[in-house]
Amino acid sequence: MPQEKKTSLVDLDKAPPSQREARPGQAQKPEGTVSSSRRGFLKDAGGLGIASLMGAAALLTNSDDAQANMDWAEWFQGNYRLMTDKEKAQARARLEKRYSAEYGKPVTVDTTPAKAGVLFGYALNIQKCIGCRRCVKACVEENNQSRGDESHKGKEIEWIQVLKMEKGEFTQEKMNKGYPSDAGIQVGGNAYSPAGVVLEGENYYAPEKVPEDGALYMPMACMQCEKPPCVKVCPVRTTYREPDGIVVIDYNWCIGCKQCIDACPYWARRFNFTTPNLPKEEMNPVTHYMGNRPRMRGVVEKCTWCVQRTRHGRYPACVEVCPVGARKFGNLLDPESEVSRILARKNVFRLKAEINTYPKFFYYFD
Repeated sequence: MPQEKKTSLVDLDKAPPSQREARPGQAQKPEGTVSSSRRGFLKDAGGLGIASLMGAAALLTNSDDAQANMDWAEWFQGNYRLMTDKEKAQARARLEKRYSAEYGKPVTVDTTPAKAGVLFGYALNIQKCIGCRRCVKACVEENNQSRGDESHKGKEIEWIQVLKMEKGEFTQEKMNKGYPSDAGIQVGGNAYSPAGVVLEGENYYAPEKVPEDGALYMPMACMQCEKPPCVKVCPVRTTYREPDGIVVIDYNWCIGCKQCIDACPYWARRFNFTTPNLPKEEMNPVTHYMGNRPRMRGVVEKCTWCVQRTRHGRYPACVEVCPVGARKFGNLLDPESEVSRILARKNVFRLKAEINTYPKFFYYFD
């Protein structure tokens, strides 16, 4: 009888490129590259059989390597909304242990849920805003956003944008500066001058003092929409609206597809293209699972109205730090809250109301 041909085992990490077989349509990765995102990890693991994954899980579970066990548990933990109370407690303890070791200080990860009878709302007086951007800095410090410095240029992340918009008017001097200059002028001389106030503002500005003459400032962040388009497009349901109206992200389930970024009409979401730069001494150790806990590379993040604060009766950091009191926050279901009184008594508008996202972030003026 012919003998069965034995297949030799090959260590794919040590084998030459000719022995590494790529799946059809899959380009080979450069040697030594390792995907650090959940999406990349699961894609790379797609060629492994279920038995292989279960075997690896058993191997790691029985391993003495605490870090390996922790990594494995985080990769394959369930969607937070579907976890049992016991699983949520385990995830919380695991993260607290990881962050405390990583940042060299006791770190807490809050899991306080939304309170019944609370629907958060935000109001901003654009007449009072002076464009100082203290709100931006306070938000970065409170919510553990990636810092930018000389060695980490382009890694900074800011959830709040403050747009500087110029006021202007039509002038007689520009009447004859249109083109073409003969009969039938197609572009008028006042075409490139600000008229009134335009939304196409400048996000990066550095004046010696604020407010600048002839400028109006319009801060923007997540609008916490009642009908959020970002939630609708998420293919893995990692972003969703909480009962108190805050739209959150389960970072461990984000696959980094960026569809929510494309769907958001308010430029409110940020993507971590690189590992966030968060110095240990600047890390805020008071965190929330759905809010300001440290993020990882390859996930989306956004404003959560400082859920680690607001669910304990505190104002968001941007509200506390505003030097002119332009920002107001409160429960929309409480007629005596600051934000409810503003909606009842002031001239209020929602940004891009015509697209029917129904923001709970309101602008007003006296």
